[in-house]
Amino acid sequence: MGIYEELQERGLIAQVTDEPEIRELINNGGARFYIGFDPTADSLHVGHFMALCLMKRLQMAGNKPVVLIGGGTGYIGDPSGRTDMRSMMTPETIQHNCDCFKKQMERFIEFGEDKAIMVNNADWLLKLNYIDVLRDVGACFSVNQMLTAECYKQRMEKGLSFLEFNYMIMQAYDFYHLNKEYGCNMQFGGDDQWSNMLAGTRLIRKKNGKDAYAMTITLLLNSEGKKMGKTASGAVWLDPNKTSPFEFYQYWRNVNDADVLKCIRMLTFLPLEEVNKMDSWEGSQLNTAKEILAFELTKLVHGEEEATKAQEAAKALFSNNANTDNMPTTELEDADFADGKASVIDIMLKAGLVKSKGEARRLVEQGGVSVDDEKISDVYATVDASAFEKGYIIVKKGKKTFHKFTK
Repeated sequence: MGIYEELQERGLIAQVTDEPEIRELINNGGARFYIGFDPTADSLHVGHFMALCLMKRLQMAGNKPVVLIGGGTGYIGDPSGRTDMRSMMTPETIQHNCDCFKKQMERFIEFGEDKAIMVNNADWLLKLNYIDVLRDVGACFSVNQMLTAECYKQRMEKGLSFLEFNYMIMQAYDFYHLNKEYGCNMQFGGDDQWSNMLAGTRLIRKKNGKDAYAMTITLLLNSEGKKMGKTASGAVWLDPNKTSPFEFYQYWRNVNDADVLKCIRMLTFLPLEEVNKMDSWEGSQLNTAKEILAFELTKLVHGEEEATKAQEAAKALFSNNANTDNMPTTELEDADFADGKASVIDIMLKAGLVKSKGEARRLVEQGGVSVDDEKISDVYATVDASAFEKGYIIVKKGKKTFHKFTK
């Protein structure tokens, strides 16, 4: 089985423009492909996971990744898959986010001579002359064709700015530039990027001839992957300072039964023969599958030592033999106590377990909060300072989120 066939069997490929050529290039290590990342935060999140794993798989098969950081397109924002316009970031913020991305990506991809390279489209987009773009690039685009793109249709009712309308042209120019300067012959992206990616393929073929190498391929789960990056309490980040290894492990340990085998197939590097044997698993076996998924992905992002610690901490909690050493922890200060008592809602807010006091109240009223295994039913409940004599208390949110508080 070639790597292309493996990607198909893992459910990673949705649609392609030139399947025979793409199959041959990828299987023979001849693809120099790019995937773009917009630097909208200072950390990658689990919604980026599929793209990172894909780049790693393809590099292991001899293909050359080009990581494109959208430092230039970050000045505008991408309307794809959105119903609102992104807020603009300062150049300093964009550069900081780009630097953070590269550091995290180095855990997945090997950079260096004749290996992966990282480029920033600010290096060429910010130098473009508007008249030159109109003459050399704009002439290759049909406005009628652009308006048929799903990403623009979704925005037409609320209003599509000219600024956003140009994003497709900029993304297409990225592929054209990478093809010309770096020999990039293929682009990968999510299903919500299909129209923009096709625009890049068309631009290269219009500029270089219809037989020019310019292949387009999409991932099956990108839109779902972006949803993966969000939970009820916010994003699940790859930065351990934003999402601890324990929280990261717990996120994957708690995926839905219906998704666990799909995630194992798409995101882990376990052999397909081993994964396929799990297809018949059900009941308690799915909990074992979730533990395998959580461990493998935590190991990939944070290393085997942290994955082992997270796994041991999780197992100890659920066996009522709590080992809290690796549990997310918040230290309370004297200012958090009034007359020797701390509000349960206030400390949950301080720890980031909830986004607002309103959310905390609803959780309490619904019976979703416990302190040291005692359910809290009063929204005005407090924790006495004497409860910390053993060194800590454990607040449980829902069935599976644990947080340690010390004083």
